[in-house]
Amino acid sequence: MKIAVVGASGNAGSRIVSELASRGHSVTAIARHPEKIAAGPNVTVQAGDAQDQAGLARLFASHDAAISSIHFLDSDPAKLIAAARDSKVGRYLVVGGAGSLEVAPGVRLVTVPAFPAQYKAEAEKGGAFLDLLRQEKELNWTFLSPSALFVPGERTGKFRLGTDQLLTAADGKSSISFEDFAVALADEIERPAHIRARFTVGY
Repeated sequence: MKIAVVGASGNAGSRIVSELASRGHSVTAIARHPEKIAAGPNVTVQAGDAQDQAGLARLFASHDAAISSIHFLDSDPAKLIAAARDSKVGRYLVVGGAGSLEVAPGVRLVTVPAFPAQYKAEAEKGGAFLDLLRQEKELNWTFLSPSALFVPGERTGKFRLGTDQLLTAADGKSSISFEDFAVALADEIERPAHIRARFTVGY
């Protein structure tokens, strides 16, 4: 497949590009600073700005899928969604956040007292992004939320999937590596199971 990734130089984006390229997909890696992206087999590097709706729409056009891997505070969800819609791309997938996941029925993680204050604004904007997608009538979207601890690690290929509830392991920790997150996202592109829905991945 031909897949565009905006935010391709970031922690999650770079792993997603590598995972998709290793599976033989043709990846267009988009970033404001394309020099930070290593070109390689199956990877074409393009300059692009998440705030440039028309420019992104042109970059997304003619792709089977587009992936947004952008910090929520550095972007405008409405512009990203509109760019995907205008491009007529087949699928639009978003690297989400854990803050919008539920820890009890109707209770989002971002609202609990122990949620770190320094991440609250980012998490709240991620939740707003998801809410906008859920109102979308045209776009074929998917929003993948990582677990609470989203960090560099190993590509194990062993993880669990969930829907709207935060996943925790037997020891109470909620985590996923960037590498295994990329595996879960690539799997979803190849074998669609969460169309117009949010899902989550964790150990």
